[in-house]
Amino acid sequence: MNRLLACAGVAALLILPASLFGQAVPNNPHTFNHAEVGIYGDLFRVYPANSSSVNFLGLGGRIGINFHPHVQIEAEMNYDFERNYTTVFTSGGTGIGTSTTITSHVRPLTGLFGPKFQVGTSGPVRAFITAKGGFIEFSYSNDAVSTSSFANSFQQFGNGTTHFAAYPGGGLEFFAGPLGIRMEAGDEIYVNNKAYNNLRITFGPTLRF
Repeated sequence: MNRLLACAGVAALLILPASLFGQAVPNNPHTFNHAEVGIYGDLFRVYPANSSSVNFLGLGGRIGINFHPHVQIEAEMNYDFERNYTTVFTSGGTGIGTSTTITSHVRPLTGLFGPKFQVGTSGPVRAFITAKGGFIEFSYSNDAVSTSSFANSFQQFGNGTTHFAAYPGGGLEFFAGPLGIRMEAGDEIYVNNKAYNNLRITFGPTLRF
């Protein structure tokens, strides 16, 4: 499913009529309001069941098509790398705590799709909110981060580690012509018997046209 989503997004860009670009004029406030692509780094703070929170860092990409100057449909996907985290144990009755560092071999893979509602379409600053649905796959690998470990996440898709995800969020975009920077934060909620709330922050360059 996620492969079809990515392919559909790429195909949508490829079939955009050339007239969209040919009709663009410098004084038109909607010159750069047809579509948007971007890459980003993300911080994903996961609060798993019966465990301390873990901060994952990763990379992702997104694509959006405008159906209205204030409404965009976006698809995005990101892959987070394994993280080391420290767990503290307290000896019973002594009050003495010991800590150990654990490597999490879990690499979350997230795919989301949904609308983005934006204001300030003709100026250098845009504020927006978004509400998306999709999946999160908690893939597991002992290998170092590579194209093979990334591909392995897709092979594990659909197993018991794949969960429905919902993401409400919002942020700001700052543009100089077609080039910009996007900052966003929200709550990535996944369902595994019950709903778990997790902080997600993304930041990166974006291109509008």
